[in-house]
Amino acid sequence: MSDVSNASEANDAQLFTQGLLRWFDLHGRKNLTWQQSPTPYRVWVSEVMLQQTQVATVIPYYQRFMTRFPGVEALAAAPEDEVLHLWSGLGYYARARNLRSCAQVLVQQYGGEFPAAIEAVQALPGIGRSTAAAILALSRGERHAILDGNVKRVLARVYGIAGDPSSAPVLAALWRQADACTPGERVGAYTQAIMDLGATVCTRSRPACTVCPMSDRCVAAREGRQAELPGAKPRRARRAHAATLLIAETGAADARAILLERRPAPGIWGGLWSLPQFESEADALDWGRRHLDGIERSTEQLAAIDHAFTHFDLRLTPVRVRCRPAAAVRDGEQLWYTLAAPPRVGLPQPVRELIDRLGRLA
Repeated sequence: MSDVSNASEANDAQLFTQGLLRWFDLHGRKNLTWQQSPTPYRVWVSEVMLQQTQVATVIPYYQRFMTRFPGVEALAAAPEDEVLHLWSGLGYYARARNLRSCAQVLVQQYGGEFPAAIEAVQALPGIGRSTAAAILALSRGERHAILDGNVKRVLARVYGIAGDPSSAPVLAALWRQADACTPGERVGAYTQAIMDLGATVCTRSRPACTVCPMSDRCVAAREGRQAELPGAKPRRARRAHAATLLIAETGAADARAILLERRPAPGIWGGLWSLPQFESEADALDWGRRHLDGIERSTEQLAAIDHAFTHFDLRLTPVRVRCRPAAAVRDGEQLWYTLAAPPRVGLPQPVRELIDRLGRLA
């Protein structure tokens, strides 16, 4: 590439950055709770929570999380169940497990501080290249380019970078453009600005091009390609699964309890507590008769629960039975969840909603 072309591209990137910062000074978000005292720890927790989750949803979770775990040491020392309990409802629970694992590494290897080198930050559990860059840019003002979903969308549209953004060549082109646009000064403001633009103006559907500061230089706006850019990932056929949940209930009316099992760490709802799950009602009742004392013959089937995951749909049919009190459980793998005084454990959202419904049933 010629020196003239390089100079032109550098000038174009500079104009992009200047325009974005002017917009941010007038319209950017500056009062989000994690923007106050933006330490690496506070930024890190917010960035992880914001993955696949909208700001409005994250705010109350973040505030509760910070109240309970104000620093790395508190999070590292916390039981996994309590971390997952505070995460219940946010989804993508591996994020919570990785947060705790990462906090333990920070305490054990770095004295509770984030390392200085971005390569060391990126090597921590659950932290990728873009998250590592955001932590250091937003908390320390260091020049590192980020490339989350919002940034990919902005850069793909403004610069006409077509193709599947998860493919290696397109991803490399987006990283090059992200680095070219990242300034040497006001890095924190720029990083927040480009995320804000993607989240509030250059949205996935119905982008607000008429008020976008990039509309006069945006390839997608000029050519009417907003729906085409960024390119789509190849679609996977959605699968459908069905299962039966066994609600084994025991105890008097004022001390009702239901049996929960811890889900294995890998897989759906890893590490969370859920109702025992089976392929069919017959399998559920057969297991109950073999493992629970005095299970009654009568059963009650509750309304099915439909839950959508990223790549498949799940239909859960709850079957409710009674059994004798004080049935034995496998320590650490099963527990009796008392409805009137529930333990602080992590529950999948559909299961938590079902338990809330059970609490209202006679």
